[in-house]
Amino acid sequence: MKVLVFQHHDSEGPGTLGTYLARDGGTIDTVHFTHGDVIPALEAYDQLWIMGGPMDVWDLQDHPWLAAEKKAIRRFVRELEKPVLGLCLGHQLLADALGGTCGPLNPPEIGVVPITLTAEGTTDPLLAGLPETWPCVQWHGVQVAELPEGAVNLGTSKQCPVQAARFAPRAWGIQGHIEVEPQTVRDWACVPAYRQALDHLHGAGAIDQFDAEAARNMAAFQALSEQVYRNLRAVSH
Repeated sequence: MKVLVFQHHDSEGPGTLGTYLARDGGTIDTVHFTHGDVIPALEAYDQLWIMGGPMDVWDLQDHPWLAAEKKAIRRFVRELEKPVLGLCLGHQLLADALGGTCGPLNPPEIGVVPITLTAEGTTDPLLAGLPETWPCVQWHGVQVAELPEGAVNLGTSKQCPVQAARFAPRAWGIQGHIEVEPQTVRDWACVPAYRQALDHLHGAGAIDQFDAEAARNMAAFQALSEQVYRNLRAVSH
């Protein structure tokens, strides 16, 4: 399986999803937008994975490449009809590119948060085999405020109503970070915008508690991400 990854920050790659893909002999080509990379021919890829990042979907003035990225997302979903997975910013980009809207989430949602599947989520092929409620790392101050026409809400949290969505028959977004690895929380705390949001919400020193809680849940995170990865492979066939 050959996957195209849209990446928006050096610290936000495919994580455990990439590890599972490499284990199974798959390959990844990554478009690093902040490095000036150009989007390749989409037809060469079996799937598109859209990662997180510190920018927002409306930040076109500071990040003009967002326009080309959204166009590519629309084409992958609507014309090529191949599997797409968006995480965090990627989830929001899918919503925005396909006609939905995103808006601020006040206060932000940062920490290990339980996600509960909707009735539709319990029968969705991407989420097959997941428990009805599962823990997930969250680090976001923007949410999908309105789903595009035809999209289905698959999961929710206490603070964020759209935690997972099916945007098209083979296009999904998850607001949280199923791809996290043991070092992820510490790595992201080095991103100024993320650390500022964390400290403002939970107080100075919150990183230690966040990292410890993530470590306690790491086995569950990895089991969940591997199940989602297996489901993604299944929908490619």
